[in-house]
Amino acid sequence: MIKVSRKTNETDIVVELNLYGTGQANIDTGVPFLDHMLDQIARHGLMDLSIKCVGDTQIDDHHSVEDIGITLGQAFAKAVGDKAGLTRYGHAYVPLDEALSRVVLDLSGRPGLELNVNFTRTLIGSFDVDLISEFFQGFVNHALITLHIDNLKGVNSHHQAETVFKAFGRALRMAITKDERQKGIPSTKGSL
Repeated sequence: MIKVSRKTNETDIVVELNLYGTGQANIDTGVPFLDHMLDQIARHGLMDLSIKCVGDTQIDDHHSVEDIGITLGQAFAKAVGDKAGLTRYGHAYVPLDEALSRVVLDLSGRPGLELNVNFTRTLIGSFDVDLISEFFQGFVNHALITLHIDNLKGVNSHHQAETVFKAFGRALRMAITKDERQKGIPSTKGSL
């Protein structure tokens, strides 16, 4: 179980992460829709995840969402270590009714995000869909992964977002899977 804390003038966050858990989640971010999406990562990634955030949501959800991405990315990087023996790459397609998303990632040691989702609305309830990119950018910058997210189809913005987060959890799960045949670090460079 990896524990990472982050405290700023805008947020106070504690993340606990077990990459090889059973999908248990205890999420309280102060941003209900984000709680729902983080729960998808835990359940579909089979990770045990606890996140507690107290943020300045009276201003906006932006600081909380971005800082949670950062803190979760830091915990993930710490948990995977040098990545020796891991599969390294992961991908998943996930449908939800009319929506379909694809996520492909590489535990590359380099941050990179390609996010292609044309949300049909700007708000899901009171959640600003622009914050989804802020979450993933914070995550990749600190987890040091390359992440491609494509929503291939969808009409309902909630479904679009949910397929993205479910596919992200499943792709992470694949990438961190231990490969018995992989001796050492999965790179010709010898490090990631």
